[in-house]
Amino acid sequence: MSRNSRVFACTPDDVFAVLADGWLFPSWVVGASRMREVADSWPRVGSHLHHSFGVWPVLIDDETEVLAYDPPRHILLRAKGWPMGEAQVDIQVRPHRDGAVVRLQEEAVAGPGSLIPSALLDLGLQLRNHETLHRLAYLAEGRAARPTDETSAEDEGVGE
Repeated sequence: MSRNSRVFACTPDDVFAVLADGWLFPSWVVGASRMREVADSWPRVGSHLHHSFGVWPVLIDDETEVLAYDPPRHILLRAKGWPMGEAQVDIQVRPHRDGAVVRLQEEAVAGPGSLIPSALLDLGLQLRNHETLHRLAYLAEGRAARPTDETSAEDEGVGE
């Protein structure tokens, strides 16, 4: 089982705002290349994202399902990536003195990927998920740094 963690300079709510926007999935998940559909109920338990992995012209259409959702603390996903198989992805977010600490844990649970020795599989997942958390941090921290519509209007003297 691969585990990565990173301190984000934003709140847990900022992290979950990104996770709750299914259309952003390929922006932070390494290997995801495009979104095909996001369930209206996303990210409620049982809802799905329909995405593609790979690089054109070799794209694999698959999906990810929410197994547990407790914002702004926890989301548990079942990611399908056949022909490699399926993985369980557990993202936990906790407050930290500098913002939030995000832990991403991933484990192959079905298919050929689950037959690869864990030491070998975990090495690849560690590298991939390091970059995944890096991308998620950019999105969440960028969202946190962006002024709200109300603040930007006041700064520009609009509405006076």
